[in-house]
Amino acid sequence: MTRTWSAILFDLDGTITDSAPAITSSLARTFALLGRPVPSEVELLAYVGPPMIAAFQEYAGMTLAEATAARAVYRTEYQGAASLDTAVFPGIAGLLERIHAAGIPIALATSKPELSAIEILTHFELTQYFTVVVGASEDEVRSAKADIVAEALSRLDATGANMSAPVLVGDRIYDAEGAAANGIPAILVEWGYGSPAEAGEATAVVHSTDQLAKLLLG
Repeated sequence: MTRTWSAILFDLDGTITDSAPAITSSLARTFALLGRPVPSEVELLAYVGPPMIAAFQEYAGMTLAEATAARAVYRTEYQGAASLDTAVFPGIAGLLERIHAAGIPIALATSKPELSAIEILTHFELTQYFTVVVGASEDEVRSAKADIVAEALSRLDATGANMSAPVLVGDRIYDAEGAAANGIPAILVEWGYGSPAEAGEATAVVHSTDQLAKLLLG
């Protein structure tokens, strides 16, 4: 799949950053504060990627009202220093720099709240590479990955970017489905939190940043 992409959208958790430790520890504190059994570390990893309300409903069996309340507790636990207990995957910063130097606009499209995403990119000095940064809205009216991708494409278009051949890079089925809903291809990375079974709708799957760079830059 060698082609020239006109714009590249990146997921954050599991694609750019290894954020699982920050998310799962915050989730464990959330369940404890709610008086619920704390899931195992493996079970908590499933929460990394999807919108949090949907994750609470699917994996913890919560009602919408319970999931909304749990999300509020989680957001309190996952902020500031807690959210920065993460790391950029090796090779990603250099790849973003190369894409930016090539003149290809980059958008962030994450289910994480937008302000949290900006804080993390700023902390790791990656903001300079992104033309637009899109995350979930604070009220989660925009939280589904398809809506986040649509907003990222719209904001890129508003900057005058060439939108003839965009592509999304992510690690979970939610990324592939969000891209497909907007009619664009998705490349999934194996170093994230997805499973091989989630790659069905992806255009390609890569196992290293070198392989990703070849697909994105040729």
